[in-house]
Order: sequence, then structure tokens, then C-alpha cells
Amino acid sequence: MSFENLDLIDELLQAVNELGFIEPTPIQTDAIPEIIGGERDLVGLAQTGTGKTAAFGLPMIQLIDFDLKHTQGVVICPTRELCLQISADIKKLCKYVNNAKVAAVYGGASIETQRNQIKKGAQIIVATPGRLLDLINKKIAKLYQVSYLVLDEADEMLNMGFQEDIDAILKNTPAQKRTWLFSATMPHEVAKIAKKYMKNPVEITIGKKNSGAENIAHVNYIVKEKDRYQALKRIIDYYPDIYGLVFCRTRKDTQEVAEKLIKDNYNADALHGDLSQGVRDKVMGRFKTKSLQILIATDVAARGIDVQNITHVINYKLPDEAQNYTHRSGRTARAGKSGTSIAIINSREKSKLQFIQKKAGVKFNYAKVPEGYAICEKQLYFMINKMVEVKVDHKAIGRFLPPVYNTLSDLTKEELIQKFVSIEFNRFLYYYKGSKDINVSLTTKKDAHRPAKKRRQQKGLEPGKSKRFFLNKGSKDNLQKGAVIRTLCSRAGISSENIGAIEIMRECSFFEVETNVADNVLKSMKDAKIDGRKIQVEYAENKKSQTKRSKKSKKRKKR
Repeated sequence: MSFENLDLIDELLQAVNELGFIEPTPIQTDAIPEIIGGERDLVGLAQTGTGKTAAFGLPMIQLIDFDLKHTQGVVICPTRELCLQISADIKKLCKYVNNAKVAAVYGGASIETQRNQIKKGAQIIVATPGRLLDLINKKIAKLYQVSYLVLDEADEMLNMGFQEDIDAILKNTPAQKRTWLFSATMPHEVAKIAKKYMKNPVEITIGKKNSGAENIAHVNYIVKEKDRYQALKRIIDYYPDIYGLVFCRTRKDTQEVAEKLIKDNYNADALHGDLSQGVRDKVMGRFKTKSLQILIATDVAARGIDVQNITHVINYKLPDEAQNYTHRSGRTARAGKSGTSIAIINSREKSKLQFIQKKAGVKFNYAKVPEGYAICEKQLYFMINKMVEVKVDHKAIGRFLPPVYNTLSDLTKEELIQKFVSIEFNRFLYYYKGSKDINVSLTTKKDAHRPAKKRRQQKGLEPGKSKRFFLNKGSKDNLQKGAVIRTLCSRAGISSENIGAIEIMRECSFFEVETNVADNVLKSMKDAKIDGRKIQVEYAENKKSQTKRSKKSKKRKKR
């Protein structure tokens, strides 16, 4: 199968050929002809890195009339990094199409620049939900003539609390448009959007639904909590040619791990939401060009990472949701290549690993964190092979060699090798000298005497590191989790990653935030409103004490 068999116009085939695409991926082979030749909506389920952007971008470009100056195609995605990536890819595919204009619309950038791009006649808008809705409300983005709408990474947009924004955006588009939904997984919420806004969609599934790529090896290591960072370093050292992505759960952890690795002389850096857009672009640029070997990132920041040849994904901390693990692991083994996804856990997280294993449809293979001798051996052989394979420019280096030969003439071949190896290798020898086994056995003494039982899987922040809040609105007030998340983020200036479990009950609700932002949340939520209704927020423990006092008072009155 080639792109010539997909009924694409010559201008698109020219762009595809120039980009070096030889054969279409399975999702492209199935989706492109269906979109171009059909009239139905489409749901495309495929692992991250399988070419979904071209799967919807190529047919959208072919179907749009670029002689017209109004917006005809809209692509909605969860993060600004992904927005920039998709818009850049679509612009490359449009290279030989006359009059084609593409606008990237996302938060953190000049709204005036984006307004001008749209007003100049952008036929395609690639946008994050919040900024697009803002432009709709300001009467800048006018979607009443949109013919084609794409929801890309739909599962992640819902995880980030964007369902209400998406609902509002879709209500501003024509009923007769065609909608194409692309996702790596198909959780319940995504299925609900498909049912609500799509008409009899064609479903294309590449691989098993809600599962990761088959060419990824899933490995887990079990260590004590205090040895987690030590385990990370040993894993990185054991793979000298690693080109890896390390996932942390919070921005704070991401920054701390990156700073530790940099201090320990690793070629590493961090990517998270607290960094300015300029810094994030710089870090991503270094990672894409491989001048950065290890990137430590949060789930949200990593959504825009479309980088080939990542060898390892390391889960420094497991995510709460199985679909997030699928997205993480999908950063490696892209475009049909193989890769490794590693999970570092402590003994208390075994049940969480089993939960992810079951829900994500993957099989973890337990392995032991390498000991010092094995790491030194691996590093030494890697260095020697690198030396053997290095190309020597005899002409350029020749005039520098006579004094070198003279200086080294008294050394035997064995002495020369020993000294050369020691220069490059002493760091590992000294560091791992006398290193201990940090692995925790699969079955601890406590586990051996404990009856097997199912543990309830809880979604929340780490015990002892969170504060629980009471909110005086609930389901009877039509309170939505997404609205709570957005209000907390906008008023308190925190990230969704700082927010834990949210329980919406009939009369009231409860939510968790990290302890370090709790006081700020309490202060900033004073006199807050959600959807125009005033809310009251206080520490849940205070509410409990008030309730107890109230009950005691009632008992005294009865007496």
C-alpha cells in the first residue's frame, strides 16, 4: 500500500513525498479513504505515535475549499505543545496547496496575534479548548460555517476537565458538519461524547481497544521508597545509549528529579506547566535534536511530545489512571519501532500496578534493578565499542599526533589501555564500589502471612500529603468536576496535577489538593462562584467538627 492508493490530490502527494513518508500507517490506510470518500462521522482508536495527525489532516486539507476565506476545519487538542505540533504538521502538508492558511490558537500566547491570523482568513484552526472558547465568546472565532471538526486526544481532554468547554464549543458549530474523533483509548466519557455529538460514526480500531502498542516491553522494578531515585539512576546508567522520557506525577517532583539528575552530571532537564512557553520550547528543541538525553515531564506537558526514537519511558511514579499509562508508554515504540516502558514502584504499589496491567491490557515483567558490577560492565563495553567504531580523520589529526606518540612511547599497550579506560570509567567504578542490592523481593514476610484480598483502587494524592476540602454544592446544583478543576486552577493559580480526588455528592462535594497549595486554595476560593453561583469552601475537618457540635447542641435541646 502506498499514499498513491489513497485517492489523495497531487499537491498532497508531493508534500508527503517531500516529508519522506513512504507507506501509510494502518490508521492512515483505513481512515483517509473513509473520510475522503464517505459522508459519515468517524471514531479512530489508535496508539499514540501511529500517524493520527496525517490520518485526519490529509483528508481535511483535500476536502476544504481554500478559495474561501472563512474557517471550515477545526482541530481541538488538549495542550499547547500538541496544538503547535499539529498546526506545524498541517502547514507542512499544505505546502503545495494554494491559499491555505492555518492558525494555532492556545493559551499563553498573544490573543491579538491569533485574532489577526483568524481574521486574515484561516480556513483551519488548531486550538486548545479554553482559548478557542474564549475567542468564540469574543466573537473572533466564528464556527457557524465549519464543515469538519476533529477532537484529537479526546480521552486526555476529558481527563483534564475540558468536557464542558468541548460541549460549549460544539454547540457553536453547525449540526450538519462531519466530526472525527481520534483517541488512544475509549473510556466511558469519550463514548458519551461520540454518542451525543456524532451520527452513526464509523469506528476504526488499530490494535485492541484501550490497549498500548504491542512492540513495547513493559518492565517493573520494586524498591523501597527511599531508594526510588537511586533506582532511577541505576536504570539510566545500565542503558548508556538511553534516549528517555521520565514521568512524574507533579510539577514539584518533576523539577526536583531533574535538578538532582543535573547535579549528578546527567544530561537531563524538566518540562512542566510552571515553565514559560519560551523555556518549554527551548527544552523541547534540545530534546528533539538529541542534545538532551533525559527529559523529565508531567503527563500534561508531555502531551505535545511527538519525538521519534525514544528508547525508554520510565514511570518514576505510576499514574492514577490506566489510560494515562497507555499514553505515557506510547511515547516510545512510535512508527512501528520497539521500545521499553519501565515502572519503578514500592511494595505498597503492587495492587496499583496490577490494576493498570488489567485495565491497560499489558503484561509487566518483573526485573531486578542492576547492581554496580553489571552497570560498570555495561558502561565499559559501550565505551569500548564506541571507541572502535569512531571514525578517524587522519588528515586533520595527523599534525597533532607526533608529540602524543612521543609522550606515550614509554607505556606498554596494556598500560595505555588501562589509563585510557580509567579516564573515562573511574566515575562509575568509584560510585558503584561496594554498592548494595536495593531490590525488594516479590514476596515480603508480611505478604507471606497475609490472606489475599482485593484492595479498593482509590484515585487521589499521596496519603499525608493532601488536604481535603468541603464545597457546599453538589449534583442537585448540576456541579461538574471539570468546573471545580477549572475554578481551582484559575483562582488559586494551581495546576490540575495539584488536585486529587473530587467527590460530587447530592447536597455537597469534597475535593483534595496537595498540602503545599492548600492554604492558597482556601484563601483564593473566598467569595468564589462556579457557573454564576456563589460557593462556600472550607477544610473538611472543620466541617466535621461543626457537624459534631451541631449534633451535641440538638441532643441538649431535646433533653
